[in-house]
Amino acid sequence: MRIRTFDEYQAAYQKSVEDPEEFWAEIAQNFHWRKPWTKTLQWNFTEPNVKWFIGGKLNITENCLDRHLAEQGDQPAIIWEPNDPAEAGVTLTYKMLFDQVCRFANVLKRNGVQKGDRVCIYMPMVPELAIAVLACARIGAIHSVVFGGFSAQSIADRINDAQCKVVVTADGAYRGNKEIPLKSTVDDALIGCPSVEKVIVLTRTRTPVSMLKGRDVWWEQELKQVTAECPAEEMDAEDMLFILYTSGSTGKPKGVVHTCGGYMVYAAYTFQNVFQYEAGQTHFCTADIGWITGHSYIVYGPLACGATSIIFEGVPTYPDAGRFWDIVDKYKVDILYTAPTAIRSLMGFGLEKVENHDLSSLQVLGSVGEPINEEAWHWYDEHIGKGRCPIVDTWWQTETGGILISPLAGITKTKPTYATLPLPGVQPILVDENGKEIEGNGVSGNLCMKFPWPGILRTTYGDHERCRQTYFATYPGLYFTGDGCLRDEDGYYRITGRVDDVLNVSGHRIGTAEVENAINMHTGVVESAVVGYPHDIKGQGIYAYVITDQEPNGHDADLTKRDILATVSRVIGPIAKPDKIQFVTGLPKTRSGKIMRRILRKIAEGDTSNLGDTTTLLDPAVVEEIKAGAL
Repeated sequence: MRIRTFDEYQAAYQKSVEDPEEFWAEIAQNFHWRKPWTKTLQWNFTEPNVKWFIGGKLNITENCLDRHLAEQGDQPAIIWEPNDPAEAGVTLTYKMLFDQVCRFANVLKRNGVQKGDRVCIYMPMVPELAIAVLACARIGAIHSVVFGGFSAQSIADRINDAQCKVVVTADGAYRGNKEIPLKSTVDDALIGCPSVEKVIVLTRTRTPVSMLKGRDVWWEQELKQVTAECPAEEMDAEDMLFILYTSGSTGKPKGVVHTCGGYMVYAAYTFQNVFQYEAGQTHFCTADIGWITGHSYIVYGPLACGATSIIFEGVPTYPDAGRFWDIVDKYKVDILYTAPTAIRSLMGFGLEKVENHDLSSLQVLGSVGEPINEEAWHWYDEHIGKGRCPIVDTWWQTETGGILISPLAGITKTKPTYATLPLPGVQPILVDENGKEIEGNGVSGNLCMKFPWPGILRTTYGDHERCRQTYFATYPGLYFTGDGCLRDEDGYYRITGRVDDVLNVSGHRIGTAEVENAINMHTGVVESAVVGYPHDIKGQGIYAYVITDQEPNGHDADLTKRDILATVSRVIGPIAKPDKIQFVTGLPKTRSGKIMRRILRKIAEGDTSNLGDTTTLLDPAVVEEIKAGAL
């Protein structure tokens, strides 16, 4: 399964394109299947309908836990580093993790969860979050993890869309110097969620919480009622494993669905090869398990490969900007996988916090969430990797389940800002706006995929037509990523950013429509338009143009801005708050009423010299007014 040289990569890639079914069947045989599949692949991108390892039976937790017990049961599976460095961390061996997953799986069963039921998980970054995820998978329940920074409204939307039966949460969470009240946020969400029958609450912060009789139970109390005996449920390769919500260019987030067999094979294969994982290494992915990066490269990928994975509760700057380097030093981390946002933020603190740590254990550095800029790449390479650690700049999405384009550590020759080459089994294609393929090198276009890989999404939960429209209808016969891309003279790929109305803020995808809807909920707001602009730390910042019923001035304007930010926080969560709000009296619209975002984007970027043709606008004068008031 492991590629060790560039020649081997080229041979594997060639085989994966010429005979994808044979290629993936060979890889899938490295896992424990209760019953082998009868057909490796059946697919079309029209409906779309993709099925891998048809008829195969398995349970992903047997591959992540049970099969490692005999030989590496005493090896650390998860190392947990708490938010406060003064608090003791926790190391769970594979045996301990297995025991705790089985016990919590029985708690879920005791609280009415059955195969196929949906469970919403809204928790801090503690070992119990991974335990809850794996416990769902063990009994065939479908987990839907919601990032701990989302608002009550965002949680309610996700619970109702998936019709979750049970919510697993904690009294609160620690994040830097903040204490976040998770249970009370869940209580607010559940006012409008009739499908929820039980709430299981972990004690973390000892925040006082209200516990409803008959609905709410304590995690710790429930564990006392169960045993550690929990055989894994037999699942079909195409049974749902989890739903993960992601922002789109229109309206509410959509529930991306991943299934048991293909996702497992792809997450493990990419983890093994991109990071060139060797037995005994310690892997530190700094993402939150609430995002796909945490699902694939903190939980499922590393555990399927028998690796040691670090879960970090805190933030990179608490109690100071040396926290990541403390963790690398303390646990002798071999592989560090983080986001360009974190790197750029840490660069701003200078080298003092880096130089007093021993980073010599590092073998591989990774970057995820957004394209990494050249300055951050060089800083990461020079000061963290000391010029001897390959950087894997990975490109992928919630919908892809795992990494699609990336260097293989130490094997692919890297080039700053380039995701380089596709992984075996991945067939990228660049097309123009009419869907015509752009061939050759030294070209750019819209990035699509012409063939499925095992980790591809299967549908959007409860709305297959939305899946078809979003990913497969723009260019018939192709999966459209939504990203623009450049292919250079060497055939290397460089992602140039979203081509739809989705922003990439600190590696988080946020739909402009979602933010606009939240702003428009604020009393007094008539209309708004949201665009992205270059931001030194976040990559992209959020710039909002807002029309109010009475134009605010001076102190009133500041108060209104503050109230709008509070509204966005309450409706979506703090991650979606605009960085800049400009009050305007009108928006540049065509005669058919379409907002010309291209013009607003240029103004937000400070590029007002070339706004293109504005004569087709309903009121061209509005552009001059917006330019004059630009922030």
